[in-house]
Amino acid sequence: MPEGPVPSSAGVSGRMQRQRRKDTEPELALRRALHRAGLRYRVGLPVTGLPRRSVDIAFTRIKLAVFVDGCFWHGCPQHATWPKANAAWWEAKILKNRERDGDTTRKLEDKGWTVIRIWEHESAEDAAARLLDLARGMRAAATTSPRVATVGSSTPLIG
Repeated sequence: MPEGPVPSSAGVSGRMQRQRRKDTEPELALRRALHRAGLRYRVGLPVTGLPRRSVDIAFTRIKLAVFVDGCFWHGCPQHATWPKANAAWWEAKILKNRERDGDTTRKLEDKGWTVIRIWEHESAEDAAARLLDLARGMRAAATTSPRVATVGSSTPLIG
């Protein structure tokens, strides 16, 4: 991708520089809703083998990765806006973001993770309810499948 475009104005440049990369309002709202529902998770879990990529919300025991994607930066089909200034550069940038998202999803799925992407415009409460149902289902499936557990110091059990 070519070097960044010349900003159309100082105001636009300042606004873009102030955009958060993590701990955005939609992420924080979802995390609060998940916490209220009793779910515990990790934040910013690095994706092994992919530098500078991390999972927004990770449920490590059940291998559930949640990303909260911004409508502008990830090209939401409902709410994406395409800037008129430097249009070609922005289109390439957003399409590259989407390509990277797909690559991250594939790599995580190859490692046995379930990946959920939530758009920033979605209600945090609705998204949390969906994730709660999914997490419960994944936990139930994990407890009904055979697994090895250790009791005491060295007694393996098949359960």
